[in-house]
Order: sequence, then structure tokens, then C-alpha cells
Amino acid sequence: MQRLPFITFEGSEGCGKSTQVKRLAARFERSGIPFLITREPGGTAIGESIRELLQFAPHNACMTPETELLLFEASRSQLVREIIKPALERTVCVIADRFFDSTTVYQGAARKLDRQIVQWLNAFAIGDCVPDITFVIDTDAETARSRMQQPRRADRMEQQPLEFYEQVRQAYRELAAREPNRIVLIDGSGDADKVENEIWETLRARFSILAKTSNIRHQTSNT
Repeated sequence: MQRLPFITFEGSEGCGKSTQVKRLAARFERSGIPFLITREPGGTAIGESIRELLQFAPHNACMTPETELLLFEASRSQLVREIIKPALERTVCVIADRFFDSTTVYQGAARKLDRQIVQWLNAFAIGDCVPDITFVIDTDAETARSRMQQPRRADRMEQQPLEFYEQVRQAYRELAAREPNRIVLIDGSGDADKVENEIWETLRARFSILAKTSNIRHQTSNT
């Protein structure tokens, strides 16, 4: 039986990817497509503890880039084996709010860690669990920063200087250019409805199982 796709969303802080994750999930729910949402870091009991340490722990200001890298990989490794792979094997669509591309960009490019080491650790953490499609929501650093000014609990990654986010954006664009078969670059500066529709039409065109499942649900609801 054809399995449902593993879909990941990427982009800088404030790009709007989490909004699009929720919108896609709502579409799947209306269409009767089984799915689950994961996030990084987090998604498991172990991962959520790591998330708190990475983002909000009062003593994390002195965290080194190397430690940050290894913590992200530890969270990811647990998530893949505990949640993502079992879900895909059950023919459940997985929608991930960040995955290994975030580490390639944030730690490999913006933090300037050795990219070969980052690549090796990514491969070790995910095994053969590679996304079928990745949407990078591309938003300029100024717009993303303004979106992060909304009242909420700011995490450590959201407190980086503007130059950091400019490096992140550029690294994502370069990554999309290197892997056009997997990564789809989406303009995130405009209307959220337009972005949502572009993502949905891309998925329906690329994965026939989504179109079939959606059509079956629609026909059933009209009988």
C-alpha cells in the first residue's frame, strides 16, 4: 500500500511556517487524511525536555554551538524512532515543524560549525527517514523580526541579531537551489491564504494519494 508523505516545513523564526503547518493540518482533517504533527526540538517526552533546555532554561545563555548541535540531534533521533517512522509505517501522514534542514542551516551555516560534521550527525540521527517534500517559507529578516514582536514567551533562538537571520535566510535559499526535487521555496511575505493554497496545490500535484484520498472524502460527504 502506498504510504502518505512525510512533509516538513522550514524557514527562519517568524516566517509563518507554524501557521502553515496548522492550516495544512486543518485541510487534512477536512479531507479525512490521517496525519500527525511533530515539532523540533520536541515531540517526545525526551525531546520536550531538550526543548526547554535549548530555548528557555535560565542557564542556557552560555551554551556553545557544539552543545546546541548535539542537543538538537538527540531530540531528532528520539523523534524519528519513537514517533515519525512508526506513524509512516501505519500510513499516517507526518507534518513536521522543522527537521534536519534546520540544523544544516542554523548550526552549519549561521553558527559556522563544520558542515561535514553537521551532515554526518544529521544522517546518523535520521537514518533513512528523509522527508518526501520540504516547504521553505521564505521571508525577509525584517518582516520576520516584526512578526516576532507579538507578545509571547521569546526563546533563545529568537533573540539572535538581525544578521543571524539574514544568514539563515540565505542558507535556506541556497539549500533549496541545491535540492529542487525535494525542497519547494515559497514566498512567505504575502497573504497567508495564498501561501496555503500554493502549498496544497503543490502537494496534490506531487502526491496522487493525497488527491485520491481528498476526492474520496468529498464524494462520500455528498452521497
